[in-house]
Amino acid sequence: MNQLEMSIDELLALPVSVDLVTAGRCFGIGRTKAFELAQRGEFPCRVIRVGVRYRVPRSALIGALGIDPAAAQERAGQSGDAA
Repeated sequence: MNQLEMSIDELLALPVSVDLVTAGRCFGIGRTKAFELAQRGEFPCRVIRVGVRYRVPRSALIGALGIDPAAAQERAGQSGDAA
């Protein structure tokens, strides 16, 4: 797996919101391109501007990637049970 790619398990383990670089990894987008897209309002999902920083809700990532939220929740629960 490429450094820019993120597995579904990594995605589901993310906190409620993440920085733009981490969000970009979910889409296979590098740092520079992620910031360019966010500044133009063209990032593939909702981005929240907090002062000079960008935050991306995990729920927006899951939705933009076409992952069923219920299936994601179930999978996340199964991962937690295995630990």
